[in-house]
This record gives sequence, C-alpha cells and structure tokens, in this order.
Amino acid sequence: MSILAVGMSHRTADLRVLERAAVPGAELGKILDELLGCAAVSEAMLVSTCNRVEVYTVVDGFHAGLGDVVGVLSRHAGLDSSVLYQHLYVHYAAAAAEHLFTVAAGLDSMVVGESQILGQVRAAYGVARTAGTVGRTLHELVQQALRVGKRVHTDTGLDQAGRSVVAEALTDAAATLGGLAGRRALIVGAGSMGALSAAALRRAGVARIVVANRTETRGARLATTLRAQGLTADAVGLAELPAAIAEADVLVSATGSADAVIAAGMVGPRPAGAPLVICDLGLPRDVDTEVEALPGVDVVDLERLRRRLGTAPGELDTRRAAEIVAEELRDYLATQRSAAVTPTVTALRRQAAEVIDAELLRLDSRLPHLDPGVRAELTRTVRRVVDKLLHTPTVRVKELASGPAGTGYADALRELFQLDPHMPGVIVTPAADGEAG
Repeated sequence: MSILAVGMSHRTADLRVLERAAVPGAELGKILDELLGCAAVSEAMLVSTCNRVEVYTVVDGFHAGLGDVVGVLSRHAGLDSSVLYQHLYVHYAAAAAEHLFTVAAGLDSMVVGESQILGQVRAAYGVARTAGTVGRTLHELVQQALRVGKRVHTDTGLDQAGRSVVAEALTDAAATLGGLAGRRALIVGAGSMGALSAAALRRAGVARIVVANRTETRGARLATTLRAQGLTADAVGLAELPAAIAEADVLVSATGSADAVIAAGMVGPRPAGAPLVICDLGLPRDVDTEVEALPGVDVVDLERLRRRLGTAPGELDTRRAAEIVAEELRDYLATQRSAAVTPTVTALRRQAAEVIDAELLRLDSRLPHLDPGVRAELTRTVRRVVDKLLHTPTVRVKELASGPAGTGYADALRELFQLDPHMPGVIVTPAADGEAG
C-alpha cells in the first residue's frame, strides 16, 4: 500500500477549471465515501481551498489508484478524464509525502509563506477522520505534515514575508480606494475566511463592518466578536444583501457556495467618485461574471491575484523552509521503512517461539517424569538462548531498514528464515485502523 496524491492548483489550472473541481464543504463527505468505495483505495482525504483541490489516498497500486481517483474527480467536476489530466499533478509514495509537507509549509501557496494552509490541511484531516476515511497511514502522514508546517513557521521568517490571499486582495482594494481607513466593509460568509477577512479589515482601520451570512446566528457571532474589539459591526441575512452592498465601499466574499451569491441585479448604480471593490475569494466564484462589467465596480478575484503574485518572500527563509521539508521527509521515510520491517521481525520471533514450544513438547514426551523445577529451568534457558541469538539481527535489521535500501533487509530475513510473507500484514492490521494515534 502506498500514498497517492492527485490534485490541481493555481499553478496548473485556471480559475474556470478550479471552480469545476472545487468541492463545497457540504459535499466533502459524499466525495470521500465515493473515494473509499473504489476498489484500489483504502484511505482518503480531500483538501479543497481557494486555489487548490487535492486528493490524498492510500492505494494498493499506482495505475489502479490513479484511475479510481481521477474517475471520482471527473464525475464530480463534470469534465472528461482526458481534459482533467491536462491540469492534474500526480505524486506517488515518497513524492506524495514530500508534496504534502511542501504544501503544509506554505511553499506551494499562491502567496508563498502564508500560514492559512496549515489550518486548511488540519480541517481536511478532521473532515476525513469524521467520515471514517483516514487510517493509520494518512494519520501518520498528516500529523508529520502539520509538524513540518509548524516548524517552518517557528524556525523561519517565512510567514512574516508571505501574506494571506485575503491580505493581498485587500491590498488591491486599498489601491483602488486610496486606502481602507474609515471605509465601510461588507463580509459575505462568516466561516474561517470571513473571520480572517474581518481581522484584516479591522487592522486596516475600516470604520464599520457588516457581516452577511446564510445562517444569521453565525454572522451575529462574528459581529459580536468584532464589537468586543471596539469596531462598529452588524449582521444581516443574505436577503438584505442589496441594501448592504449599496452602503459598502469594499466587499469580501468567500462562502464556499456551489452557486454565485452576488448577482448583477444586487449591485445598484454607484455614486460618482464612490467605487465599490469586490474581493471574490470563493471557489467556485461567489460573484456573477456580469458584475465585473458594472460601472464603478472593481472585482478582485483569484485569477487576478494569481497573475499579479509573482514575487517570493526572502530567499534565505524560502531556502531554510525547503531544507526543513527535506529533513523532515528523510525522518518520516526512515521511520516508515523501519516500521515496515517490524512485521517481519514479529513473524521471526513468533516462529522461534513456536519452535521452542514444539521442542519442549517433544522433551515432555521423551522425559515424562522430568522434575517440574528442572523443566522450568530448561525452558527459561532455551528461551534466553534464542532471545540472545535473535536480539542482534532483529535490532540491526531495524536500523538498516531505516536506510534507502531498507526493504531489502526485510526481504532477506523472510527468505533466510522462510517466513510467511503474508503473515506480517495480518499481525499488524488493527481492528479499528482509523483510530490509530
């Protein structure tokens, strides 16, 4: 069984294709179930953000697994597999682990160094675990990836150099409006992106924030938090969007809705010299494309940001982050190789125990009147001898297995002692694999 990562991002697909492939939060469980129902897939996790859609699976074969995963993505996106393949990247085994570590470190983000992706990976893992599609392999991989991300942001200045997509969108908004201080802002969507937008707008000095959300109570909670921070804030329902838009100078939308939330008919004529900047951070887009043609309206979407963001943060921080990823990958792979030989060592010790038991039974049949005390001492002596003979080779094979050619030592051990190659899998497979860790 190996890890397979299949995905697309701002680097490989335009916004139109990413929109088709994006998975709304309400559909994540359904897609994960469909993935787990594939013959070649035993574990699955899906990361869907504003600029990437990635599936991480544990598969029993590369080609079969790839076909299964692409088939699910193709059906969901409504795109032929041949079209989808043009925008996909595929990583397998060690390369899949390296890719996830790179993503968690913020090195593959549209805004290099942003730390929001770490929370998004953690959230994707939580959804998959709740859905029962994560087992031991993905659990260990994701936990290591989260450690990599934390270490990068602790040991480097990458997150100071890199900013969030929200911050970059608001930079464009500020340029159009001549600054955000004293402006009136409207946030559509009270999820994690909405909260991040509220924090960025508050730091920019806006005078008022209105939060519009499908569930008004959730929007009201965010507004209450903002008021506690000394900001004028209110919450409205989506039915009140047209009135709220009319009063706003800047609008940030990131709802995760499958359909457009803001239509052209909701945006009335703008007063002369009072433009409206709409930051559409939804995937799929929250704002109807017709809105872009309205006079006095400037739409900042993910495609526009992708074209603009060509600069990277400090070279030294980026290089150090890449070194951390490489170090952590080596440690992860060494641990995995060492763990892979454990079933073989277990099988060897079990076989030795069976040989000891068989010989002691033969001793009983030949010397039925042997003193119990003598028999007990003989048993202890035989077991000690066997343990000492096995100790060095079993410890050494684990050490050797942590190297790049480690699996060969386990193969040699199975061949030398004629161990059942299928037994180790039975020995280590837990009854509830998803509960590992």
